[in-house]
Amino acid sequence: MSIKVLRAGLLTSIQDLGRFGMQKHGVIVSGAMDPFALRVGNLLVGNEEGEGALEITMMGPSLLFEADTLIAICGGDLSPTIDGHKIPGWRPVFVKQGSVVQFGAPVSGCRAYLTVAGGFDIPQVMGSRSTYLRAGIGGFQGRALKDGDVLNLRTPSEQANRRMRQFSEAAGTQSFLVSEWSVSCDILSAYRKNPVVRVLPGGQFNRFTLDSREQFFSQEFQVTPQSDRMGYRLAGPQLSLSEPMELISEAVSAGTVQVPPAGNPIILLADRQTTGGYPKIAQVASVDLPVIAQVKPGEKIRFQEVSLEEAQDLYRVREMEIHMLKQGVALKV
Repeated sequence: MSIKVLRAGLLTSIQDLGRFGMQKHGVIVSGAMDPFALRVGNLLVGNEEGEGALEITMMGPSLLFEADTLIAICGGDLSPTIDGHKIPGWRPVFVKQGSVVQFGAPVSGCRAYLTVAGGFDIPQVMGSRSTYLRAGIGGFQGRALKDGDVLNLRTPSEQANRRMRQFSEAAGTQSFLVSEWSVSCDILSAYRKNPVVRVLPGGQFNRFTLDSREQFFSQEFQVTPQSDRMGYRLAGPQLSLSEPMELISEAVSAGTVQVPPAGNPIILLADRQTTGGYPKIAQVASVDLPVIAQVKPGEKIRFQEVSLEEAQDLYRVREMEIHMLKQGVALKV
């Protein structure tokens, strides 16, 4: 079973939930920019939540399916079609052998995740199938996909095989079949243009001027074209420290908001470095990292302060929703 890449798109790579336990050796985490979309997509096709998937950025690929396959497309709406017919996201889709899945212009968001039953048949590198693009490791030959690549698939789970048999019978002569049920909008991340992102004060928050602290929470910041998987560079009010300070580099995590000397914040994301020495004004609540991942360059972000307890509650609710979704999907077989 395999998928042939007819057109690779702008930036399409294989990502899972990341490469953990290696930061002490200087190896970054990588993984999906929108881990919520990846987890949900895998559940919809009968995989473990952290299975590798295609992360598709802005301009998507054209893919020829060389075997019957169960897929799901979650995250941003990049106008997916099968043999020219538009298909919805956030639900299982049965694709017959010989069908072509294509992506068009982004309608909302900027990253979609295509999961396949069984996952991609590529080796793990340091415990992960994520592509670390700068180092050229993991994923498919350590790089973004190119035209002509062939991606082999692993054997689907029994749950997925049962669902595929049901879909195959119902599809008849159609080249694909879309599930009648989908993930409830009530549990989706708060995807929207120009979102409000919840943050906790960072380790050096109180070292910034009062004016900078007030502007950080009251003004908009624009995502610049220089943004990438390593971090989103923001343009807006210049933030400054009350007085110069020297910092010893320390560990950073997904969502750390650093402020370099020029005063323009950077939100560190999936391909972030392992340590950083710039002062940290804030830390994005984990539940809102998927929201940031879907913001396009040119769009704007506002920040809203929450407490550690509020961020933890938001995280617990999100995990409970995913657990309930997992149970609900299992009942659909």
